[in-house]
Amino acid sequence: MRVFVILPAAGIGTRMAAGSHAAAPKQFLSVGGVPVLVRSVKAFLDVPRVDAVCVAVRASERERVKAQMDEYELGARVHVVEGGDSRQESVGNALAALESHEDDIVLVHDAVRPLIDVATIERTIDAVERHGAAIVGLPAVDTIKQVERMAEGAIITSTIPRERIVLAQTPQGARVGLLRRAFAEAETDGFAGTDEASLLERAGIEVAVVPGSAKNFKITQPGDIELAEFYLQQAGAR
Repeated sequence: MRVFVILPAAGIGTRMAAGSHAAAPKQFLSVGGVPVLVRSVKAFLDVPRVDAVCVAVRASERERVKAQMDEYELGARVHVVEGGDSRQESVGNALAALESHEDDIVLVHDAVRPLIDVATIERTIDAVERHGAAIVGLPAVDTIKQVERMAEGAIITSTIPRERIVLAQTPQGARVGLLRRAFAEAETDGFAGTDEASLLERAGIEVAVVPGSAKNFKITQPGDIELAEFYLQQAGAR
């Protein structure tokens, strides 16, 4: 059994545009002097069980990413493929490019979650091995309200028990055969999901949840780079 990782990194990152980091897509921004994408790739390469990492990027960024992988001496186990206009298309392209068996494991991780730790990655691999599919998730700590959207805002329709809610993170993984089936069914039906778990659920595949970490957040908006650097400084001070 082999373990593969897919990092969809073809996004433009429009939500970051309001801040001082608007010059580059967020996966190419620097955190602690190292590009976000490089940190994410390296996190998985630090796990001996990971055989290869496949990065899906825009065609115009392929040479740039290959150069970064070489610069940080990560290239031997890293493959770069062309992504698509959506996360689902990018992951689908990478999934099709994998030279893998049905029982191998594939994890999909947001390229802009650079602080993922080895222990969480290991837990996810173990859970996929045991259950067939798994994601990383955080328990909800705030009260969750279901609402009906109105022109002037929203009206609460119900309160959802927190113990029934998790906040999905990545990596999200499955046996290769299961994930390919979920993607094929979604493509046939023209279904677009927000993450891999939504496609797996739709295909009738049970997805386990393993505990995540608040540090494994997604760099999305101005201020997130500074928060990531704070966490790195805290880790270095120990």
